[in-house]
Amino acid sequence: MERGLLWLPLLVVFIWLAWSGKKEYQKVEAYKLWAQQFDNAKYDIYAVLGKKGDLITWGKPTDKGIINERTFSLKNISKMNITFKNKIVKFDNIPDKGEANLEFLLKDNETINVPFTDVNLALQWFNYLAKFRE
Repeated sequence: MERGLLWLPLLVVFIWLAWSGKKEYQKVEAYKLWAQQFDNAKYDIYAVLGKKGDLITWGKPTDKGIINERTFSLKNISKMNITFKNKIVKFDNIPDKGEANLEFLLKDNETINVPFTDVNLALQWFNYLAKFRE
């Protein structure tokens, strides 16, 4: 019986890991369906982002689908930045790793922050979207 009690915490951890893995798999599958409508899209544990024509759509991935979707036009962007720890990143001093946001300043003074788990991925999307703003 003592050995059974020792294995019980491991069983609980295993069940929790299996449940977490299933939830993450469901998020990715929901994203795949959502992403089919876009020219280019990205999945991140923090947010999804898609571009179709001059429209940008982003939201939060869940196992049930994408929630809190917002759409705005590239034509409505007055400025784009990459922020790292709530500070604007200068392109000559980009961190090697860490979380970042792609910040969109819209012409109506609204600010939209799309979170990324990797600053390099945010930089790639910044460069990709900058091509369409010119």
